[in-house]
Amino acid sequence: MTKNKNISALQISPSHQGNKATLNKILSFKDKLKGTDLVVMPEAILGGYPKGESFGTQLGFRLESGRNTYQKYFDTAVDLAGPEINALCNMSSSINTSIIIGVIERADSTLYCTALFIDPDKGLTHKHRKLMPTGSEKLIWGQGDGSTLPVVDTNAGKASAVICWENYMPLLRMAMYAKGTEIWCAPTVDARPVWQSTMQHIALEGRCFVISACQYQASPAEQGLDIKNWPKNDVLINGGSVIIGPLGDILAGPLFGEEGLISADINMDDIIKSRYDMDVIGHYARPDVFELRVNETPRQSVTTFIEEEV
Repeated sequence: MTKNKNISALQISPSHQGNKATLNKILSFKDKLKGTDLVVMPEAILGGYPKGESFGTQLGFRLESGRNTYQKYFDTAVDLAGPEINALCNMSSSINTSIIIGVIERADSTLYCTALFIDPDKGLTHKHRKLMPTGSEKLIWGQGDGSTLPVVDTNAGKASAVICWENYMPLLRMAMYAKGTEIWCAPTVDARPVWQSTMQHIALEGRCFVISACQYQASPAEQGLDIKNWPKNDVLINGGSVIIGPLGDILAGPLFGEEGLISADINMDDIIKSRYDMDVIGHYARPDVFELRVNETPRQSVTTFIEEEV
């Protein structure tokens, strides 16, 4: 297998017309993605990230209008066996490109912020549910558990997905390094300039390639929105998708202020070269001093059993 690979990040806006329109926007990049081994797409690009929405909640009570807003948001989430995922699987197969994409997953009556792994030959193979929604995201998303922390073989190499501010969880990072991630994928909506430093730090710390794919959302004025406490002419999410090498060098991007696709040619040998002087799970680890235990047991709220008679 060749060690020369091409990896990409797709930076787009979710459509106010719904998932079908957003999906069509993704599919419009199909020809440009030919020859790419792995493409990463932003957090919640299907299902949406309604930045600035309060969902009618104030401390101690919730408004009926907020319940109605949540119902609409719930209806825009995706089912993993639904038509949007099937279309992405078909695109992946037709261009022989692995896809990691952020969606809002509908599971029973709960929503999860999820990253999906799509293989050209096998379709949807794995998912990662965000462990810790940030701030008021906790109002609308459930928490993932340790059972969805995969490192997956893709056309480009072994890839993990860590969503937005999960990237600030040092124990989660260590768990992913220990699983052998070679390409750290970070679907996000964090467009702050300091995010670039976070991505460079992870590349340097894990001695891995990093792909961060961020949404772009135009200003409320351009979108015809009225968002409380947000200047109407300020861009809501300014992008910042970036690809970084295992020594912290920026290979593509960051892309700010517009939709677009960034790509980089990489050589997987660069990972071993970079770990010559630091391997955080190998010669630069101190297991005699530090120990991390990761509970990957699937968690269920109700477990049924039948007691055997004695």
